[in-house]
Amino acid sequence: MTTFAPVIAPQLNLRTAQVEAVLSLFEEGATIPFIARYRKDKTGGLDEVQIQQVQDLSKQLKEFTERKAFIVKTITEQGKMTEALQAELDKAFTITTLEDIYLPYKPKRRTKAQVARENGLDPLAAMMLAQQEADIMSEAAGFITENVKTAEEALQGARDIVAEMVNEDAQLRAKLRKLFENSAVLQSKVLSDKEAEGIKYKDYFDFSEPIHKIPSHRTLAILRGFMEGFLRISILPVEEDAVFILEEPYIKGINAWSDQLRKAIKDAYRRLLQPSLESEFRAALKQKADEEAINVFAENLRQLLLSAPLGSKKILAIDPGYRTGCKVVCLDEKGELQHAGLIFVHEPNRVYESEHTIKELVKRFGIQVFAIGDGTAGRETEQFIKKMNLGLPVFMVNEDGASVYSASETAREEFPDEDVTVRGSVSIGRRLMDPLAELVKIDPKSIGVGQYQHDVNQFRLKERLDQTVVSCVNSVGVNLNTASKHLLSYVSGIGGTIADNIVKYRNEIGRFTDRKQLLKVTRLGDKAFEQCAGFLRIKEGNNPLDASAVHPEAYPVVEKMAGDLGVELASLIGNDTLIRQIKPAAYASEQFGELTLKDILAELSKPGLDPRSELEQFEFANIYKIEDVKPGDIVPGMVTNLTRFGAFVDIGVKQDGLVHVSEVANRYISDPSEALKLGQKVMVKVLEVDIPRKRIALSIKQTQDAAATKSSGNQKKHPGNKPAAKETDLSSLSVSDALSALKKKFGR
Repeated sequence: MTTFAPVIAPQLNLRTAQVEAVLSLFEEGATIPFIARYRKDKTGGLDEVQIQQVQDLSKQLKEFTERKAFIVKTITEQGKMTEALQAELDKAFTITTLEDIYLPYKPKRRTKAQVARENGLDPLAAMMLAQQEADIMSEAAGFITENVKTAEEALQGARDIVAEMVNEDAQLRAKLRKLFENSAVLQSKVLSDKEAEGIKYKDYFDFSEPIHKIPSHRTLAILRGFMEGFLRISILPVEEDAVFILEEPYIKGINAWSDQLRKAIKDAYRRLLQPSLESEFRAALKQKADEEAINVFAENLRQLLLSAPLGSKKILAIDPGYRTGCKVVCLDEKGELQHAGLIFVHEPNRVYESEHTIKELVKRFGIQVFAIGDGTAGRETEQFIKKMNLGLPVFMVNEDGASVYSASETAREEFPDEDVTVRGSVSIGRRLMDPLAELVKIDPKSIGVGQYQHDVNQFRLKERLDQTVVSCVNSVGVNLNTASKHLLSYVSGIGGTIADNIVKYRNEIGRFTDRKQLLKVTRLGDKAFEQCAGFLRIKEGNNPLDASAVHPEAYPVVEKMAGDLGVELASLIGNDTLIRQIKPAAYASEQFGELTLKDILAELSKPGLDPRSELEQFEFANIYKIEDVKPGDIVPGMVTNLTRFGAFVDIGVKQDGLVHVSEVANRYISDPSEALKLGQKVMVKVLEVDIPRKRIALSIKQTQDAAATKSSGNQKKHPGNKPAAKETDLSSLSVSDALSALKKKFGR
């Protein structure tokens, strides 16, 4: 694989030595998180994204090399390889170019041209290409046989031969491909009698846009309409432009033969080239749109997985419901289930009983926090809990995918004696405690933070999302003594089988006290230990470094640092005064260079620091259903999903509102993620409410405009230096201050 380094390096603007180092580490079995964190000196400090790009390109080059070898072998076995053809193949650097060169030699089903050749019409095709003055009907008549009944049939056969020749001309295909790239238009039209059934695709009933401009979400929407049988689509440049490109190297004059040649070329385009290139570009557009959608999904997933954890608290979690009641569970600081029950807060005659139950549970289990699922009846349940005035924080928790988890094999393993409603409630509580640890148990596609996730390449989507989960888990680190096998399975170098073995061994010994004990786990050898040890944490273990991200291979270096300072190892960790006295250069070696030593010192300063932010409490305005929402209202919200066309914001009603990309910021942005993050708290202005379609249009930038207007207006005051009386401008306030004002405004 290292032979690919000179090709990969310039594409990624990296040094060849950096790429060689990465590829060598891959060959040794190293993982991306390990290379990025513990082999910076070898790679020159490449991050996970760059290392992933190296891996992706190396896979593409491997596939290209294997395909090229197959093509060379096939043509050689046909006895058709020449020095000129080999030179063409050697100059090819893309799969597309390779396939164009290979096309004339590719085994294919019996074509019209092959039939014509079998009927001896090659000489007639050669006359057509030569375009010399002649009586073409007389010439064609000379080829009449038992299989070729008339002169016109002979001419048709000759045209078929020429058409295939034009189709297989690699240079012409390349020129035509360039025309498609620059000027082809994606057109869609509704199929007859499908207008009513396909109404959700109304925007694409008569639509066209150049393929080099069309955004990914629009491509995927049109392709979905096409696949569902509501739209017909085409991807075409102007036909005259395409035919002109094809005619230019062939047409030599104006005579009867050139007229025949023009017919053959037009047939080549319409019957062979245009359908082939249209399919190629449809696939290319789909692939490009897939990658963009997958990138959006992966980034949203990353933000969700790395969202702020509450930490170890005693939690009362509620999965809300109307008719069937609210499932209540109590969890201890470790997330272990202590109690499960049912309350009915939406039946007037049972409210008092439910209040009593909640108060009794809070007292009995020392509850510190409430976690309430944000699905059906979530806001009403929140209101019920807050009216009790228990003085405990209440958090609304995104419950997307909780039902998937509750019915999964993972949930059955964890709670074999509990029903799905209890499992779902536990998941809600644990998500608040540690989103990452809980969400890794759910198929990322079920979490609901992507766009067109069911339309994209499912293999590529899974691959990318798995990479994202691995990256997040390793960036945070995992507590070896509390982590589930599902969380452990994403740690560098471990996987499902070893994770299961770790949990079994942990159950045998009670708890890990030293990272070296991992070497006693079945199937966890030296290589796996090297890859995983730095990402696993042991709190209150035998060695204080085991609670940090310092890799065991670097322990001797840290011990020498402590010895040189004349202090115990434990006294060095977290002591910035001592750490600042250490000169990295004094400890540099072939194994530990400047970049690694800087990382070690940074980790010693803040050992085991969780990179995630602290959780902040958030409250919605006192609105609970879409009928409460009015155009012009300015309310707090939370970003729940980011797509290329806009951001979805939860404002406390069942339906998330949409902030179109044009309404996100007072500057041009092409992607909402340029200005927003998942889980971000924002103030939004309601632009439109469509109750029948359950749609809410929102704006963020108009709250900023209002704030700017207020700031300008505040400079003008009444005599006596008193400000003019006016309604409070909520857009200029913080979310918490805005809530207080909203309570006064709505009178609730």
